[in-house]
Amino acid sequence: MDFSNNAFVAVGDNDKREKFENVTLGECDEIKIGMQVRSEEEAYNLYNEYALKRDLAFEKREYNGVIRQREFVCSKQGFKEFEDPSNVKKYHNLDVRTGCRARIRFDVKNDIWSVSHFNDTHNHEFATPEERCNLRSGRKVLPAHGNIISTMVSSGIKAIKSYSFLSKELGGANNVGFSRRDCHNFVQTKRKEIMEAGDGQSIINHFKEKQSEDPMFFYSVQVDQDNRIANFFWRDGRSKVDYDSFGDVFIFDTTYRTNKYNLICAPFVGINHHWNNVLFGCAFLSDETTQSFIWLFETFLTAMGGRQPKSIFTDQDQAMANAINMVFSESRHRLCLWHISKNAQKNLVGIYGVPDFNQRFNHCLYGGCSNEMEFESTWSKMIEMHNLKDNTWLDRLYQIREKWCPTFNLDFFSAKMKYTQQ
Repeated sequence: MDFSNNAFVAVGDNDKREKFENVTLGECDEIKIGMQVRSEEEAYNLYNEYALKRDLAFEKREYNGVIRQREFVCSKQGFKEFEDPSNVKKYHNLDVRTGCRARIRFDVKNDIWSVSHFNDTHNHEFATPEERCNLRSGRKVLPAHGNIISTMVSSGIKAIKSYSFLSKELGGANNVGFSRRDCHNFVQTKRKEIMEAGDGQSIINHFKEKQSEDPMFFYSVQVDQDNRIANFFWRDGRSKVDYDSFGDVFIFDTTYRTNKYNLICAPFVGINHHWNNVLFGCAFLSDETTQSFIWLFETFLTAMGGRQPKSIFTDQDQAMANAINMVFSESRHRLCLWHISKNAQKNLVGIYGVPDFNQRFNHCLYGGCSNEMEFESTWSKMIEMHNLKDNTWLDRLYQIREKWCPTFNLDFFSAKMKYTQQ
């Protein structure tokens, strides 16, 4: 890693200098009291690079007003605040804080940031090299990597293939420094930066024209902090009528993307009494973050008069699942069985083609079990007979069995749908 932007100097009794020296962290691989940097960014980078060398994550401790002192603390500092058990939360985050007191403190005077306190003692295990890419403070798309991705994407290469190329060149995904989702979000951010104002205005003008032709036409646009179009949703009057009649179940799929700006096409699709597709609405999204999905789902509910569906079918996306749990509190979230089957082929290489395993797995997957007890028995025998107790993918799949196994959803209307390919 290149630490050349982190300029600092250690000040001792016999070495008090007013000028800075460009000393890299590689030349001085420990932090000492008295080290100085020029800015908050350099202070952040100094401790961040030091922490990442040891597979640690940290977070900022903010101060209001004029900055005279700033602390960076271990991400496991403190403990989770007491929560009233009577308050029902829609989802729970895993508490990983251990009360760690490791931290670094900078005193700020005359725009000079000096290390005044440094505690490097942690009370927890460090992340493994494989887990390092998940450390929040360490996930960053470096300018050199960003240039490579931008060049490849502009040449027509998909973002995921650009990420795979970087991973191969750097010796594995652990050395890239960011995830596939970070890569997608980076590309979307760059797309938004170059979106032509004329195209954005053309969309607004088109929606206004449709609204003048159809009084029931609805549209909504979300802009980013720079007042650029980020996401937009629309539906016509016919979609509202269809939703009023057939809105108990819908499919939400984000598989497809547009060509020019690589926007994500996100249609809401249902079925009518003839088992034909009906479109409830459509959106273009700039990224697949939880915040974007929350905005979209809340906008969809507003467009449909607040009525929530009975069941929602999607693929297995965590950001999407988080948003559904927060917005569609009365709906049952179901996962597409086709996607699960395809993922099983990738994650169960060597065992997926075994006839006995396939029979038991498909029996559980496609609702062959008449009740939950039969499912549990079939699943347990499958795991035991094929020695799959330590298979993490199957374990995660079992944890969310209510979302995909039809046996656990007999009490919710689903129009006999199982796939998002409808």
